[in-house]
Amino acid sequence: MEQQHISIKNLSEDDRPREKLITKGKQALSDAELIAILIASGSRNETAVQLSQRILASHSNNLNELAKLSINDLKKFKGIGEAKAITIIAALELGRRRKEVDVQKQDVIKTSKDAYAHMAPKLSDLPHEEFWILLLNRSNKIIRTELVGRGGVSGTVADVRLILKSAVEHLASSIVLSHNHPSGNLQPSKEDINLTQKVKQGAALFDIQVIDHIIVGDANYYSFADEGLL
Repeated sequence: MEQQHISIKNLSEDDRPREKLITKGKQALSDAELIAILIASGSRNETAVQLSQRILASHSNNLNELAKLSINDLKKFKGIGEAKAITIIAALELGRRRKEVDVQKQDVIKTSKDAYAHMAPKLSDLPHEEFWILLLNRSNKIIRTELVGRGGVSGTVADVRLILKSAVEHLASSIVLSHNHPSGNLQPSKEDINLTQKVKQGAALFDIQVIDHIIVGDANYYSFADEGLL
């Protein structure tokens, strides 16, 4: 039997996301209710809230996972067209950029946590791997943050020569390597370990120290320095 369509207008005022935001504040809304405000309407058989709940549930109610979806991925859900998909993606991207602005206030790397905080906004939501470097001066202040490699879901290629060239050109005293694992598995691969050692050995010739290699996951990280791999 076809489910009866329930319009948000027919819900009690407390269950209407917009009214709830006005009367109770934005913190009172669930993730699904916030998304429902973005998409404004559901489908014939679902309210916007129900549709949003279904989208979130299909990705373990994880906003980081949702942020990895493309327009075509979102359009697979009945009730989500291109305009709604674009709205969701734009909102999540604004959230990512907000995190990035907050991180920019902290431009000195003292611990692995500092390095992760700087790189997570760039790497944590990506569906593919990217390899970045942080170039630091003698005070561990960031001189430059640079993308040096982009790959697929299961790997990326970073050129040791390009990493060292950038470090020398910008007169870096030390380097932090960083890349992401879209799978969420934070353990370094043999390739990760080999690349780190090659960069470390090459950098030493220029009196440049590799102080860490950070692997970024969805909400956590792996530090080569913390684990004694440097």
